[in-house]
Formats: sequence, structure tokens, C-alpha cells
Amino acid sequence: MKKRITLFLFALLLGVSMSSYSQIAVQADTIYTMEGNKIVNGIVLVQGDKIEAVGSASEIEIPSGYDTHKTSVVTPGLIDAHTVVGLAGIYNQDSDQDQLETSSAIQPHLRAYDAYNAREELVDFVLNKGVTTVHTGHGPGALASGQTMIVKTPYNTVEKGVLDSETTVAFTLGSTVGRYFDKPGTRAKGVAMLRQQFIKAQEYLEKQKSGEKPNKDLKMEALADVLNGDLTAMITAHRANDIMTALRLKEEFGFDMILDGAAEAYLVLDEIKEAGVPVFIHPTMTRTYGDAKNASFTTASKLAEAGISFAFQSGFESYVPKTRIILYEAAIAAAYGLDRETALHALTKQPAQLLGISDKVGSLAKGKDADLVLFDGDPLEYTTHIKSVIVDGKVVKK
Repeated sequence: MKKRITLFLFALLLGVSMSSYSQIAVQADTIYTMEGNKIVNGIVLVQGDKIEAVGSASEIEIPSGYDTHKTSVVTPGLIDAHTVVGLAGIYNQDSDQDQLETSSAIQPHLRAYDAYNAREELVDFVLNKGVTTVHTGHGPGALASGQTMIVKTPYNTVEKGVLDSETTVAFTLGSTVGRYFDKPGTRAKGVAMLRQQFIKAQEYLEKQKSGEKPNKDLKMEALADVLNGDLTAMITAHRANDIMTALRLKEEFGFDMILDGAAEAYLVLDEIKEAGVPVFIHPTMTRTYGDAKNASFTTASKLAEAGISFAFQSGFESYVPKTRIILYEAAIAAAYGLDRETALHALTKQPAQLLGISDKVGSLAKGKDADLVLFDGDPLEYTTHIKSVIVDGKVVKK
């Protein structure tokens, strides 16, 4: 992944003084650090924008002058593994729908960074539901719809919040592509078109390696970055046959891949595991129609049982308010057999690891970003409320 633009860099450029941030202590009945066993009667200390200490109340004393928050349960800030918020807007008008460009079916060079609206109401909406980091960008529907990025949700410009400006290229296999484009008309045509573009990208790379300087081609640059590992291929595929096609493309061209959606993953668990491919699982409560008609409430638990890495996503929604909430999707998966702590892991540390940002977020440990969610009860119970959200050491929701 390309770490071209970081939050730390922009903090320096904007002259933000970390020492001006408050000192915070969070005391909780239960702390899910995601670094090991939960801590009962624990404390998290925050100094500036980082976590200063995490441990039991018997080990940590709250220093004088710290702003103390008492609550029932604390988790790391939630991470949405795949969404389109910031490109898709809450009002579903042409003016706030930038998640899919329909002028061509293959446009891997479109950057999410150039379209993300940090002030979009949907971004604030998910922040208030505990989502502190989103992997967002161009959505499913095109063979190659564009790129994705990773950004924190409280900031009012993309420059201030971005963690990774170019993370994956979003691809789609299946009948959904035919809904927006005349070509391809069939699955076989779509895959042939993608393979041809990857072959061109291989030739483009070969010219570069041989010392030639081909005319710069943004489309070829993006696909070349997928081939050489600078960008990951995130392939949306729901039906078992489309999932297998995605695995064949990975094997043929040797790129890193994340399987997205995967409504029928439970039919090809052995094949997914053998390929070593992680899954951004479809929202548990996704509407079951089209390619996703065979989606199941138990897919998350089956992935866990099979030892396949996965994370929860809100995905793309075509209706207002244009997004789902990953906390609720995880709760339903837990109700249908997924271990509850595994569910929390798939909301925090697991997506951080899969997205390559676990050195900053996803768990509560000394030196990591101070992103915390404070609950008044079990996070996976619908009656539980979020009391506070802290991002980079600042209370952004009370």
C-alpha cells in the first residue's frame, strides 16, 4: 500500500501542537484491547493523540489533572473494512453520488482521494456510531471502478484525516456490471476485458523494466501498481462461480487480493482458504437479491470456523441513508453463531491488519492512536448506547 499522505505529515504542515491536546483517563468495567484477554476493571490513559497506558485499575493510577471518563465497556475505534461514505452522499442526488463513474467499465485510475467529501453528513453519521476509520472509495458495479483510500472520520478535510491515499483498486465480477454498462454483456466478456487490460499492464511494466519510457498512462499505472503489489485488488464477487473466477485471476496474474462481498463464500470455503485470500464479508443483513440472493446470516461464523480472515463492512447501499452500520451487522452475525469477541475483533484489529494500518489503529496499546469508543453496556446489544467517541485523543462525541 502507498503511504503517500499521512495524518502525521499534515499535522506537522498545519502546525498542530500535540501538547495542546487534553490528558484523558478512561475507567471501564471491561476493556477489550484486542491485544489479548479483556481487562476487567481497567484504565486507559491518553496523552496527546496517543495511548499512554492500558491495564487494570490495580496496576494503573490515574494522575491528577486528567479528564476522567467512567463507562461500562471500552473498545478500540471501529473500522469499516469497505464502504463508500464520503463519495456517496446521504441525499441520493446526482450532486452527491461519486462512488461509480459510468462512462467506462474499466477505470482503475480514478482516485477516491479526489472525490471524498469529509463534510458529508454520512461521515458524521457513522462517526456517531463509533466508526472512527473507514476504508472508502469507488464502489462495486464496474469491472474496475477506481481506487479506495483509508481516512479517519472526525476531520473536515481529506488532507487532515487520511491514513492512506491509495489502498486498493475496486473490481466487480458478476451480473451487476451489466446493470450500468453495455459492455460487457456477459461474465465471460467481462473477464476477457479485464485479462486483456492486465496483459497490457504487464507489457507496460516490461517496457519500464527494460529502460524504455512509455508514455505515461494513468490506467496502466494503476493496474501496474496492482501487479507489482503497491495496490491490492479488491474484487467484489458474490456467486460461487464468480468467486472462483476471482481466484483464477489472482493465480494467473499473481496480485494480492481481498475478496469482497462473497455471499456464497460458504460454498467454496476450502478454495478460499487454500488461496490465502481474506474476505470483507457482505453486510450480514444485506438484501438478498441478484447475485447476493443466497447470502446467509451464518457466513461470518463459517468463515471463522474455517480459519479464514475476515472483517465487517457496510458496503454500498442504493437507498437513503446510503450506508449500513457495521456494529449492527456484527451483532446479527454474533446472534447467528459468531463468537462475540471474534465479532469485535472483526470490527477493529482484523480490518486494521488486513488494511495494513494495525501499527496505528485497531487495538488499545501503548503508543497507538488514541481512538476509543465508550459504551454503557455490551457493544453487540441493540439497547446499548455509545457514550463517547475519542479520536486522536480528542473527544469528538459526548
